[in-house]
Amino acid sequence: MLVKDKLEAVLNVGLRVPSIMLLEVLYRWDVSSFFQKIQRSSLNNNPLFQYKYLALYLHYVGYILSLVLLTLPRQHLVKLYLYVLTALLLFAGHQVSRDYVRSELDSGYEGPLYLEALSMNRFSTALIAQLVVCTLCSCVMQTKRIWLFSAHLLPLVARLCLVPLETIVFINRFAMIFTGLEVIYFLASNLLVPYNLAKTAYRELVQVVEVYGLLALGMSLWNQLVLPVLFMCFWLVLFALQIYTYFSSRDKPTSRERLLFLFLTSIAECCSTPYSLLGLVFTVSFVALGVLTLCKFYLQGYRAFMNDNTMHRGMTEGITLLILAVQTGLIELQVIHRAFLLSIILFIVVASILQSMLEIADPIVLALGASRDKSLWKHFRAVSLCLFLLVFPAYMAYMICQFFHMDFWLLIIISSSILTSLQVLGTLLIYILFMVEEVRKEPVQNMDDVIYYVNGTYRLLEFLVALVVVAYGVSETVFGEWTVMGSTIIFIHSYYNVWLRAQLGWQSFLMRRDAVNKIKSLPTASDLQLEQYNDICAICYQDMKSAVITPCSHFFHAGCLKKWLYVQETCPLCHKQLKSQSQPANATAAPAQDILPANPNPAEAGQGEPVASVAGENKTVTRNGVPVEESQARSSSSHANPDPEPEGQAEEAGPSQGSGESCLRHRQPQQSATCPEAASSTACAADLQLELQRSASPCCL
Repeated sequence: MLVKDKLEAVLNVGLRVPSIMLLEVLYRWDVSSFFQKIQRSSLNNNPLFQYKYLALYLHYVGYILSLVLLTLPRQHLVKLYLYVLTALLLFAGHQVSRDYVRSELDSGYEGPLYLEALSMNRFSTALIAQLVVCTLCSCVMQTKRIWLFSAHLLPLVARLCLVPLETIVFINRFAMIFTGLEVIYFLASNLLVPYNLAKTAYRELVQVVEVYGLLALGMSLWNQLVLPVLFMCFWLVLFALQIYTYFSSRDKPTSRERLLFLFLTSIAECCSTPYSLLGLVFTVSFVALGVLTLCKFYLQGYRAFMNDNTMHRGMTEGITLLILAVQTGLIELQVIHRAFLLSIILFIVVASILQSMLEIADPIVLALGASRDKSLWKHFRAVSLCLFLLVFPAYMAYMICQFFHMDFWLLIIISSSILTSLQVLGTLLIYILFMVEEVRKEPVQNMDDVIYYVNGTYRLLEFLVALVVVAYGVSETVFGEWTVMGSTIIFIHSYYNVWLRAQLGWQSFLMRRDAVNKIKSLPTASDLQLEQYNDICAICYQDMKSAVITPCSHFFHAGCLKKWLYVQETCPLCHKQLKSQSQPANATAAPAQDILPANPNPAEAGQGEPVASVAGENKTVTRNGVPVEESQARSSSSHANPDPEPEGQAEEAGPSQGSGESCLRHRQPQQSATCPEAASSTACAADLQLELQRSASPCCL
């Protein structure tokens, strides 16, 4: 079944290629110039060439027939090609019969065949050829009535019966007429088949449009006809014919420069119509897909095909080629001009492929450097590909500068290659830093800052390249020739490659500065607090020799928390907003005892809390956004219970004590008026409800 499916897929594409070839020929055929040549030739008096409009109608009928062949179902398409093949075999059989009759007339011998060797050789050769034709026709039409295809054997039978040569000529004509009548009868009996097929197809199309819509119909036709593969095969056949025509007409060997020019001119010849241009677009897409697939296979082996990225399918390069070709009017240019323009367009396409290769290689190389994989072959493949992406774009930019004069457009084109080389250089530097850290067997201090500086350096270089391109374009616009297209390109380039990059870079700098300031404003945990905490950092899962304490009383490494704050300004555990301690805010940090074990010694317990400064007796503190006067809180707690219970007993009271539990937490001197370790917004809301009920609680009176 697998072989059968592949064979059907090949037939589905191969049998439709001639229809696109016919469309290509009809598009290139100029009917008006053709009839002008006919009028200047001796065929002007031929009645077949007197009706110009009839030929024009036949021209459009050819378009319709090509589209029908293109959209015909595979089963009917196979039958049609079998019928055409049978007609060609019958024509070949009658050609053999006519040649035999002519050779007999030229010889003039009418005696028995066995008496003359040459006559016997001619007869045996013609007989074998006719039998082969009859057998092939019977096999192709899948019928046992072989006599339907044996009319061209009549001249041979007549010659074997010693019929005069003049009579054999009439017998040959009768055989041709008889075969023609058979073909006409077959066509007449199947005259309604195209109508029935069109009617059935129309019904199916209407049903699909009513149920699924036009978009689903287009996608179904796209998948059934396999248009990308079909146009690619058509263009490759066209290109192969162009190369064969060139080499068959030349005797001298071609130099290397001539081969490059031949390659460009052949591609230019094969994209002179919309059909061939689409073929070139799909061919470039498949070539880009093959290159990117080979790149992933080179880096990761067979594991690369387990998680395929849909963005790296080669369509970007094909769409780029199509947009540039349509924008520059590629198919309307002469062959030489088209070849030079194609060289620039293909340079842009190759630069896009190299950028896609970098997008594939960058995360793989960095992950390989950060991991502890000691496979030299993996590292060699990663580094060798990066070196190729570093050198080859620069070489391309150098070569194109040798062929063309430097201007604004060329500077925009080569800037993409320069940026690719800069990005690869930054990737290699970060990879080297990771490998140095791996060799040292211990973390490098401030590695994150070093990587940030490396990234910032080559991002700055990219920004400078874009700025130089804009400055060069502005100078050409001011002091040179001003065009609307040039000004539009300068504006777009300035916005996307200069303004947006500067904005993103400045935002990154501000986020990093704010993160550093927040880390500096947080209190540092003491040795006793770290000993009592006795846990790992929740970000890096490593032991903590030093840590900072967030306002929600969570311990983290300063460097780990700083990296987290680059992304978002919340606590990694409870997602509470982290505000700078340097601000004179009303909110105070919860002490460390909320997450540490209870300590019966108040003096030692006070050492473990990040104490907030209190300006006076009546300073307002908050609990989940509800202001509470600290002096009233202390007085109410002293009147409620002069002998405060330990924290463990308060916890043993359980949920049955209701709002009294809130009062017990409130009158402990070590506790703050904030929500203790709010794991979610639901817990904070419940605590807020207990606080609102505190004023009505009997234990607070």
